[in-house]
Amino acid sequence: MFYDLAKPLLFRLPAETAHGLGHRALELVDDTPLARPLASHYTVDDERLRVDAFGQSFPNPVGVAAGFDKNAEIPGAIAALGFGHVEVGGVTAEPQGGNPRPRMFRLREDAAIVNRMGLNNDGADTVGARLAETDVDVPVGVNIAKTETVDSEDAPADYRYTYEQVAERGDFFVVNVSCPNSEGFRELQNRESMAAILGELKDAGAAPLLVKLSPDLPDPAVADALDLVAELDLDGVVAANTTTDRPDTLRSPHRAEKGGLSGKPIEGRATEMVRFVAERTDVPVVGVGGVASAEDAYRKIRAGASLVQLYTGLIYEGPGLARDINRGLLELLDEDGFDTIEDAVGAGLE
Repeated sequence: MFYDLAKPLLFRLPAETAHGLGHRALELVDDTPLARPLASHYTVDDERLRVDAFGQSFPNPVGVAAGFDKNAEIPGAIAALGFGHVEVGGVTAEPQGGNPRPRMFRLREDAAIVNRMGLNNDGADTVGARLAETDVDVPVGVNIAKTETVDSEDAPADYRYTYEQVAERGDFFVVNVSCPNSEGFRELQNRESMAAILGELKDAGAAPLLVKLSPDLPDPAVADALDLVAELDLDGVVAANTTTDRPDTLRSPHRAEKGGLSGKPIEGRATEMVRFVAERTDVPVVGVGGVASAEDAYRKIRAGASLVQLYTGLIYEGPGLARDINRGLLELLDEDGFDTIEDAVGAGLE
């Protein structure tokens, strides 16, 4: 109810300013006694929602995607909102200020966001130290990305340094080679570059290790990446990042802004990518893109996602979204006759 009242005022502010205010509000809750009553209000505690994936136990399948808590400042508050995991970052070896503002835009008519943030973060040393002091009841993943000023041939060592600084407290690690808003990422998505980065991280002992793919990759390139997942014995795949494509259905005047598009317009494409990946790999898939309701999450789960993540949906729907999705998932399980979420994973695959 509070968010419904505050939303019109927040939406009058620039998108990044409003996000900062919301972030600061959650900082007041994080790691304080306020988190407990918040969690009791938002958490859906039901064993049917539990998911075991890549050696971790998730109390429910709904998590917050990388980008919302770039610097690992509020994972406890996010967990108190009823989420089953949080992925912090992207984190780079060196601190980065990101791209010039404005760099985040609401496409209100489309329930979408365009961002060109540019991996702004405090750097691996600071984020790693912060994570080491974090005590959260749900798994915390760390999204690891390339420092913008580092050349592609030096990327493996750059990724390794970041991993080593965050390794102590991360519960799983996601290799980001698909950010559309930072220089030098496009060349990282070829097989040779990916193999060098992932191999370096495997050598460093990174586990569980997942790779995050772009929805803009053609199917043969995705299949090539999945061959690497098998060859290097990775633990999972995140599908997918934001897209630089602009569907013809977009109505917002901000649709022409450069950057990665997220939210409802990419829901169908992201779900199809989950299906494509799940049909070609045996590792768990994390489905990301356009999740704003239980139905959205359930489509990805039936398409093969063991877990789902969201970000844009939280902006439009508010802090009760994880609770609403988890309640809705329980109803959808009953309708389809499944005992647990894990029973429904991949049920829609032929």
